[in-house]
Amino acid sequence: MEGKTTIQVNKATLGRLKMAKQHPLESYDITINFLLDDAEAEIITEEEVEEIKIALDQVKRGKTIPFEEVLREANIDLDKNVFN
Repeated sequence: MEGKTTIQVNKATLGRLKMAKQHPLESYDITINFLLDDAEAEIITEEEVEEIKIALDQVKRGKTIPFEEVLREANIDLDKNVFN
């Protein structure tokens, strides 16, 4: 079993933690880990930053794919509102 500790938080922070709980009986450890996992998932890697820069450059140069072509490639027919 992992060791336990206490941390001091402002009452406002405690209120925010209570609101972040998925269930009233959920421990603060679970709540905090859920929030940390969610925050880590939002971190953009250097590789992703480079891909975004390339994509933005392509958009600036007009090198985009028309929406209709994307729909065709994905076999989506909006007129029928169904996938082909």
